[in-house]
Amino acid sequence: MSVLDKLQPQCVLHYFEELSAIPHGSGNVGAISDYCVRFAKDRGLEYHQDEKGNVVIIKKAAAGYETAPAVILQGHLDMVCEKEPDCQIDMSREGLRLATDGEWIWAEGTTLGGDDGIAVAMALALLDSEELPHPRLEVVLTVDEEIGLLGAAALQTDMLQGRYMINVDSEDEGILTVSCAGGVRANCHIPIEREPTSGRCFRLTVKGAVGGHSGIKIIDGGANANVLMGRLLYGISREMALRLVELSGGMADNAIAASCEAKVLVPEEEAERLVAITAAYSEVFCSEYRATDRELSVQSGEVSCGEVPALTLAATARVTSALMILPNGVQTMSHHIPGLVQTSLNLGILRLEEHQAVASFSVRSSVATEKAMICDRIDCLSVLLGGETTFAGDYPGWGYKPDSKLRELVAKVYEEQTGKKAQIEAIHAGLECGIFAGKLPGLDCVSIGPDMEHIHSPQERLNVASTERTWHLLCEVLARAKEL
Repeated sequence: MSVLDKLQPQCVLHYFEELSAIPHGSGNVGAISDYCVRFAKDRGLEYHQDEKGNVVIIKKAAAGYETAPAVILQGHLDMVCEKEPDCQIDMSREGLRLATDGEWIWAEGTTLGGDDGIAVAMALALLDSEELPHPRLEVVLTVDEEIGLLGAAALQTDMLQGRYMINVDSEDEGILTVSCAGGVRANCHIPIEREPTSGRCFRLTVKGAVGGHSGIKIIDGGANANVLMGRLLYGISREMALRLVELSGGMADNAIAASCEAKVLVPEEEAERLVAITAAYSEVFCSEYRATDRELSVQSGEVSCGEVPALTLAATARVTSALMILPNGVQTMSHHIPGLVQTSLNLGILRLEEHQAVASFSVRSSVATEKAMICDRIDCLSVLLGGETTFAGDYPGWGYKPDSKLRELVAKVYEEQTGKKAQIEAIHAGLECGIFAGKLPGLDCVSIGPDMEHIHSPQERLNVASTERTWHLLCEVLARAKEL
């Protein structure tokens, strides 16, 4: 039974609900890519699917629009998979459980994938319509955007005629995004050694952080559970012979970690002191983040484990020291655009493997040399600790275009429809626009989107009325493409 069938725009939300039933986390996009291909085949539309799973669907211009310039509509197929600690949904195999109160749409216990399922749904609704006027439409649906814009980087663009592109991957209605930061994923690898060890075993948990998109929300200064766990472990290790057994936090490098869990061993006589130290850090963290993360909690609980392959004291020291020293959060602010973060990094994923600890960062900057400096800093520390840093998904920033006909048209239509002036902004987040600007010389591009809150977190939600207004904005801009 449909959950969204009474909401408007139904032509869009119908496809959003269908897409939500398909697991489509980053790296798991085969099924949703094939769905889009079947959609195109069923309607006799030209389509291209590459080995990565990127899909391009092309629809000829409507009658009367044959001489209008082609327009590219662009979004991405993958979503960030985050869920509440007690959520039992397997997001690699199961669809989302949508819910709505008529004003907002969300998914129970997990991220919603409005970023960027709503772009895909709008594109499919346009392609499906036989009534809406439009120029040649070139719908570009990329994969693995959330883990480094990998699909966009790999896409061949020979089939694209358009040099005007509307990217529907923004989260604030009425804001036209016209520039973005570049970024890269940095994976810090710290070697570890294990040995059979016995003692009192505890599970430490940091949870309840708000989390969210590490580009957009990093300026809020909220808690990163991975960073706080590092502080807790380091603090305990200064007081007693602590050994790590397990460590796991965060699910995506570009999502601020909302929870982190560690399993540790301490000597028999130190159990009560560990509990006391953890309680003390809980008070400290809750005090520091009471303005941003009211549900934050730090807990310890004893578990039975017997003899386990715990990290040696030296290996534990390497990992806890790394977590204390590795940078995180806002590094510099823009000198040119008030309130804009210029450079940041986010420790999004933390895991302990058999022979190494891995800390994965999303590094962002609108200044390429600062991005390189942050990467060098992470690598420098890795080398000092006997490890290395690997990098993936490096993507360029997207520069402001002073003479944009598309920006002018979208702003004009928005003001006519709402009576409000659109805001023109740059963002501290990665958008695929930068990659396409490099592949398509002269590209004129704008990013829009409906109101969404708490993206990349289980609290993510999509505003229904804003979605409808954004849909009407998109349709009217396409109807007036002859003005470009």
